[in-house]
Amino acid sequence: MSEAPDPGSWACPLPIRDHDRVVIGHGGGGRLSGELVADLFLPAFGVTPSEVLHDAATIDLGEQRVAFSTDSYVVRPLFFPGGSIGELAVNGTVNDLSMAGAVPIAMSSGFILEEGLSLEVLARVATDMGKAAQRAGVRLATGDTKVVDSGLADGMYINTTGIGLIPEGVHIAPTRATPGDRVIVSGPIGQHGIAVMSQREGLQFGTEVRSDTAPLADLVAVMLEACRDLHVLRDPTRGGLATSLCEIAEAAGVGIDFEETAVPVPPEVAAACSLLGLDPLHVANEGRLIAIVPESSTDDVLAAMTAHPDGREAVVIGALTENHPGVVTARTAFGARRIVDLPLGEQLPRIC
Repeated sequence: MSEAPDPGSWACPLPIRDHDRVVIGHGGGGRLSGELVADLFLPAFGVTPSEVLHDAATIDLGEQRVAFSTDSYVVRPLFFPGGSIGELAVNGTVNDLSMAGAVPIAMSSGFILEEGLSLEVLARVATDMGKAAQRAGVRLATGDTKVVDSGLADGMYINTTGIGLIPEGVHIAPTRATPGDRVIVSGPIGQHGIAVMSQREGLQFGTEVRSDTAPLADLVAVMLEACRDLHVLRDPTRGGLATSLCEIAEAAGVGIDFEETAVPVPPEVAAACSLLGLDPLHVANEGRLIAIVPESSTDDVLAAMTAHPDGREAVVIGALTENHPGVVTARTAFGARRIVDLPLGEQLPRIC
């Protein structure tokens, strides 16, 4: 396995500690989920503490390096503005592979179907998956279907596993983050989480918020053309931008400082978060990435990103520092600095 624990890559619920018992509850992408991975799964799987986890594992097959990732999708509802569980299942796994710099090659798809699900809904989801795979240039090569009793699967759950080839000379890992590196965000944040929540709760915000779900492999390819030495890539899904930055800072033992006002938050997302009492920094994204880039290559990478449709609103938001290792700070609009921490749980469960 490769680099830096990312609980969002583990489709697992949160442990809620109660004296000597551990009760499993909903959530993911926060501090408790990270503890569940570190304290339960890794020891059970025989993974040593030095084997830090990333969005995708890297496996050496002869002279070829392969990225390998799996994820499960339990989003509710199945369809939301800008996407569906089918599209999400493809894009999410493609993006996990892409964060290792890999070129996605093939995917599996496993369906857990609830008894009584209409064939029309299933066909619509399958069609969305096929279109998403075609757009991402990845083959849906194998799959499986299981049916469970009515009321047990919210219509359907989907698991996808993907493999991809890592180009020679590419080594992207959270531990490579270095003081002086710059932090780039590929576009506006928070749209996916708010799109799902608005559909789920029937909320109206004046303007429809649409999910940003998209495959990022092609964007990563043009970034690697501009700079083969990208240090870190991360898609800020569950737990959002803040959680991803905290995980990178902890994995590399560096500090991260960013400008809160530089983070692109769409007005409709900001308004929805204000109404719901949410922090946009912790809201999930499904078509954005964070890049930690050497200072000398920042301009070249940013130019390549903004010339691409999926990165045209990319912006530098901060830098890495030797100060306060493992800690992320944000400069507010008033000029003060505040510590940005991992959330205890997930603000919006069941969004992917």
